[in-house]
Amino acid sequence: MRSTLRALLAACALALCACSTTTPRTADDAVAFVVVRHAEKTTDDARDPSLSDAGQARAATLATLLQRRDMVAAYATAFRRTQATASPTALAHGVVVTAYDAAEPAVAFAARLRREHASGTVLVVGHSNTVPGIVSALCACEIAPIDESDYGNLYEVRISGNAAPVLVRQRY
Repeated sequence: MRSTLRALLAACALALCACSTTTPRTADDAVAFVVVRHAEKTTDDARDPSLSDAGQARAATLATLLQRRDMVAAYATAFRRTQATASPTALAHGVVVTAYDAAEPAVAFAARLRREHASGTVLVVGHSNTVPGIVSALCACEIAPIDESDYGNLYEVRISGNAAPVLVRQRY
């Protein structure tokens, strides 16, 4: 009986040691970058237009779509249309929209995003001429250009540990 108890205790100790060196992967070990172009804009200002009614509705739709996500950060360029697209989602999650430079090279910006965020969901709002480059840099894949009239693309790049990034594209 005593030897059985010792064997059981030894087995438990070995199992605990094995558990302490192997950490199970959880959803917290993954990051998702949701990258969109700003929503529909008005013609009220040639350089820095605001969102149209349709654009405001699309920004609200984005916030609804992402409402159950663990939003840890939101980024948008300093333009009114990108800030207004990101704001409903950021507000719903209690995060501040961080401005980034639209002229920053996509590879550098993507590297910074990956360095600063290891888990949760990160929203990035850009422009038709910047979103494909940012997504390409995040997923190491080729993304087609976005037409100036196209506002409904949502790109999600999921990165988990050392696995290859996974790109999911949808319309919203």
